Amino acid sequence: MENFNLKNIKDVVDPIGIRDEELETYGNYMAKVSLGILERLRNKDDGKLILVTSINPTPAGEGKTTTSIGLTEALGSMGKKVIVAIREPSLGPCFGIKGGATGGGKATVEPSDRINLFFTSDFPAVTAAHNLLSALINNHIHYGNDLRIDPKKILFPRTIDMNDRSLREVIVGTGGHENGSMVEDKYVITPASEIMAIVGLAEGYSDLKERLSRILVAYSTDNRPIYAGDLNAQGSMAVLLRDAIKPNIVQTAEGNPAFIHTGPFGNIAHGTSSILADRIALKLADYVVTEAGFGSELGAEKFFNLVSRVGKLPINGVVLVCTIRALKHHGGARDYNIEDLDALKDGSRNLLRHVENIRRFGFDPVVSLNIFASDSEKEIKLIGSIMDSKKIKWARSEVFEKGGKGGLELASKILENLQDHPMIKRTYEFTQPLQEKIESIVTQVYGGTSVEYSKQAKLAIKKIKQLGLEGLPICMAKNQYSFSDDASKLNAPENFKVNVRDIRIASGAGFLVPMLGEIMTMPGLPKVPAANGMDVDEKGNITGL
Repeated sequence: MENFNLKNIKDVVDPIGIRDEELETYGNYMAKVSLGILERLRNKDDGKLILVTSINPTPAGEGKTTTSIGLTEALGSMGKKVIVAIREPSLGPCFGIKGGATGGGKATVEPSDRINLFFTSDFPAVTAAHNLLSALINNHIHYGNDLRIDPKKILFPRTIDMNDRSLREVIVGTGGHENGSMVEDKYVITPASEIMAIVGLAEGYSDLKERLSRILVAYSTDNRPIYAGDLNAQGSMAVLLRDAIKPNIVQTAEGNPAFIHTGPFGNIAHGTSSILADRIALKLADYVVTEAGFGSELGAEKFFNLVSRVGKLPINGVVLVCTIRALKHHGGARDYNIEDLDALKDGSRNLLRHVENIRRFGFDPVVSLNIFASDSEKEIKLIGSIMDSKKIKWARSEVFEKGGKGGLELASKILENLQDHPMIKRTYEFTQPLQEKIESIVTQVYGGTSVEYSKQAKLAIKKIKQLGLEGLPICMAKNQYSFSDDASKLNAPENFKVNVRDIRIASGAGFLVPMLGEIMTMPGLPKVPAANGMDVDEKGNITGL
């Protein structure tokens, strides 16, 4: 905030047509937008939506958010009416490995410190609503248990927005009867909460309450499903989420409007901004840049197959973010900050498979080559020649260093490549059998050969069929570093099997979650977390975030 001459938020939104009565301000630079704006704009044509995805990243990420923001700044500098729509940061990654999630350099959303921390309190609201339901479940058992909930068959966990591996498995209710039943429990990080997914997919307050009521929380002693609606929990949960469902609007470093709303992880949940933010942005702008978490096989696959279907969202073009350092990492380089043409050439197979994925969905992507200071001109020339030989459209992106000016080539290429009414080629139909849907994603998107199901996963499939939920879409939970379920299999692995160890039911959100490999819904902090480098001075200025 100190480095940029920020506009008052009212001056940011006035050119895109948001009225004062539709704006709820949080200080001078942040606001929420009333859901009533959609009713006012219902007859207005939608703008064009540009989806930003990436190759498989290194642990530090490849600048997908920075690219999304920088592309928006570039389009804005060309005189285009444009809005970026991205996810809210989670405190877990902020204080863990990745640090903040508001872009970088001259391609940021501001005020970044406030956005990276508690912002407009959406994450605390989601956490509170989630834990209210947990409390209501245990309270019902304590006071007679009329629903005959089996304490050993409670499915709904607790949540906290922080990486804390010690909370993966816990025991609650110790200390006697007055402290409730002593049972095994667990925590998930808030972005993995079903409530976060529900807020991201809800179309309004009625839909929000309906989805909340459908959350499968437990089974009874006679194996009957118990839903949140059986506890009459949806009304009070919706009260806590009253403001959280409203999209937040801020600005980029160059003054472009930016929606930042909800934060489901792309490797655990669906990994995109909210449907409401995208819908409102499409009514207000000619171009909307939105981001899907992690690689094309995770967030983008879910956007194509799930989010765009549920939200009835158009997709007009795709940007695929790529870095030379990540390709060298996939090619086996020990240090991806040192020139290594052999590793780069070998690692380019990862990029080519992601391009193939996007083309399989019916789009010809524009590759954004995100330039780092360690990239040599020889490396840039080599990867450029590889892309040219495969007839892949690409552009150098230097938005970190130059802001919108560094994204003009990318912006021009994507404008040339937009489709007016594209037909998305889906991987599966909702009506297909559950295992067919999973296997279609594994073989067509991941490049695997087959799927193996654990005993627990097979029991889950049987239960899903009994509950009549087989027609729900799929939301794979998988590591982000590999096409496979094994994070150590880098580049473009072949002839691999994927292991489904369980399938979790997110009936409120409206999807099924196959758990692949050792994916964690509660991450841990690294040996030296980003938190160790953060501080605040006597004037309240934050450093290290």
